[in-house]
Amino acid sequence: MLSEYPGHLSEAARGAGGRLLVVVGGDGTMNEVVNGAAGTSPEIAVLPNGTGQDFGRTHAIPTGFDDAVRVALDGDTRTVDVGRVVLGGETRYFANVGSAGMSGSVARRANSMSKRLGGRATFFYALTREFLAWQNSEVTVRLDGGDERRAPLHGVIVAIGRWHGGGMKLAPDASQDDGLFDVVFIGDVNKLDFLTTAPKLYNGTYLSHPKVDHVRSATVDIDATEPLPVEVDGEPIGTTPARFEVVPAAVRLRVPR
Repeated sequence: MLSEYPGHLSEAARGAGGRLLVVVGGDGTMNEVVNGAAGTSPEIAVLPNGTGQDFGRTHAIPTGFDDAVRVALDGDTRTVDVGRVVLGGETRYFANVGSAGMSGSVARRANSMSKRLGGRATFFYALTREFLAWQNSEVTVRLDGGDERRAPLHGVIVAIGRWHGGGMKLAPDASQDDGLFDVVFIGDVNKLDFLTTAPKLYNGTYLSHPKVDHVRSATVDIDATEPLPVEVDGEPIGTTPARFEVVPAAVRLRVPR
């Protein structure tokens, strides 16, 4: 079937029962499917065909069509976590990465642009434009065990997968089945920080920057003095306050042997 309207794939996944769902698309398509399939019985195979491809990259799913079909037919089955975010009285699931702050504005800009240059160039251009215009606000983040952080931040990344933004390795040590988010705090970075560190986003070494911090937590509550844009899997969904929760072992996925 072809998607005919927003939410159509969620409806189809919700009613799929124990069948194998073969998803042809990118991160936004996978996000729709997970919003129907999380916690139910379908098994999911992915044929990557989108801009970012970060979910497929995280799970080493081949980008070549024939190779991806072979994984769909004969791959191993892995049970993986998904994320759940509650904001504005609504609940959404996500397969790969959620965030609040500047990255939400980056997603909004990237989605409004032509993708003819590919995912990497599109997202990096959007990142650069948003960084130059962004004004930090005071952000409060509450984690497991009563840990609370309050500081001016560019953003908070809440990751299950390792990749985001068209190939940026934002959470290089993230595990997809440990019941925890990798939470990355992007501090009050300046233009020089951005210039020297931006290339390191693609290999994960940016985490060593003194204005970047990284922890693990199963829940993340984010609020700010000014509402911050929130995105999941590259899709803008609203503004803070928002609560993120891991849903362990929520989806069965075909991955390479």
